[in-house]
Amino acid sequence: MPYRNKTFVSFDGDSDIHYYRLMQAWKQNDGFAFNFYDAHKLNTARDSSQEASIKTQLAERMRNTKVFVLLVGERTRYLQKFVRWEIEQAIHRDLPIIVVNLNGRRSMDEDRCPPVLRDKLAIHVSFNAAIMQHALDHWPASHRQYRQAQKTGPYYYKENVYTELRL
Repeated sequence: MPYRNKTFVSFDGDSDIHYYRLMQAWKQNDGFAFNFYDAHKLNTARDSSQEASIKTQLAERMRNTKVFVLLVGERTRYLQKFVRWEIEQAIHRDLPIIVVNLNGRRSMDEDRCPPVLRDKLAIHVSFNAAIMQHALDHWPASHRQYRQAQKTGPYYYKENVYTELRL
């Protein structure tokens, strides 16, 4: 398998794309210590009417992914066509999953988290460049350790991690 180095970001394209665009802006801004290798730049799904062709493009992006980030907004849990499929692909591929709560919650938000993900191994954080970068830097290794120990379920960073990051 070729080296996987990208970050796949899944989100509600109708309601939450501005959060994804903000992540891209953080990455471009020298004032932010935030970086991710965007899997969405690998190709462009051109045929917006064909679900199968879009999923083929998404699968290609996932093959070069080392971490899966899910932006969770108000409607994310209800999205079945693509977001649920992307989550299932991440689980199937055993990718480290970072769940980012757009409402500021620092642990799993049971009201918003998609049911397919609630009992799966994932770290749940708030939407903020510093904690998201911390998760991108540290969660993949933790994911491997927890997986080796056969642990599962939702995880979150304790308050001291947020305090160290000045959040």
